[in-house]
Amino acid sequence: MVQARLSRILPTLSFFLISGFLGAAAASAQEQEGWSICNETSMIAELATGRQVNNDVVIEGWNRVRPGECRIVLQAPLRTGTPYFLYGRTSRAHRGGQQSWTGDYEFCVDGQGTFSVESPPDCAAMGLETRSFQAITIEDRTSWTTTLRETARWPQSNAQAAGIQRLLGDAGVESGSIDGYIGRRTRAAIRTFLSEQNLPSDATDEELIDYLEQIAIERSRNLGFTICNRTEERIWAAIGRRRGEGWESRGWWALASDTCERVIDQDLISASHFVYAEMDTEEGRKVLTGGVDRFCISHSQFAILGRETCEANFYEEAGFIETDVPEDGLLIYEFFDRDFEYVETEDEDQ
Repeated sequence: MVQARLSRILPTLSFFLISGFLGAAAASAQEQEGWSICNETSMIAELATGRQVNNDVVIEGWNRVRPGECRIVLQAPLRTGTPYFLYGRTSRAHRGGQQSWTGDYEFCVDGQGTFSVESPPDCAAMGLETRSFQAITIEDRTSWTTTLRETARWPQSNAQAAGIQRLLGDAGVESGSIDGYIGRRTRAAIRTFLSEQNLPSDATDEELIDYLEQIAIERSRNLGFTICNRTEERIWAAIGRRRGEGWESRGWWALASDTCERVIDQDLISASHFVYAEMDTEEGRKVLTGGVDRFCISHSQFAILGRETCEANFYEEAGFIETDVPEDGLLIYEFFDRDFEYVETEDEDQ
């Protein structure tokens, strides 16, 4: 049941591959030869790449690419006819949870810092995490460009402005529309921000993005709901909470062993929240035990309003565990191996 969700949990960012250079979109990448990644999204992208070396695949990361920026991730000469691999994630600065560009090929990464590994067979045994990479076909030995886009598209030059707009909201400086055009009010908010932070008034847009990212990351540590996987397996987690006068359940978040995910990125109300999780192991399926508060869940990604009549609405029902009350708008919940027990499958019941 858990593994079936993997193909259904789609990132909100669309992934596109564009061959060769595309006018101004890749102009900054033309200064050097190699494999370039151009980021036309409004989010900071962190990239890991893979290349075949003899009989192994070497995975390296992380390459940080600002909105509107192109970056060489691998120098020429490139190989044609041999696939390269790419995994991308968004910066922790962005609200709404970390999003990713994924594919069908699983390799090991170090989620915490710079790394280079030769695809070990057991990621967890090496203290690494498993991530799903996209295969990239390169058809030119000299230069090749992969472009990242999201559903809302804008030219490369406007992506930088859209990124600044998004980060201003992430950092709590100014909330507004994200359209790739910065007006007078936003420029005034930027000047005020730089002055209050004792930063240079003549900071470039690239420097502004870097400043805002750090403020947003620091801000995110002090609010919201974070869940952590302290088990030795990957888990799939869901949450329940009050929404207005009613209830909401939402899932799934895939958490590798010993990783955390911020599932709500705003101040929390002073009331208990609820959690549920499942895991697949070689011996079978495990579920979180001890939950007595019933919420609706679905096999695929879901956001369900209400917690009554789950089956009548073609949902399943699961027992969620009540958390502590958040303190100062912040809540952290950790899952441990002892919290899970095996459940019998239908085949085992027969």
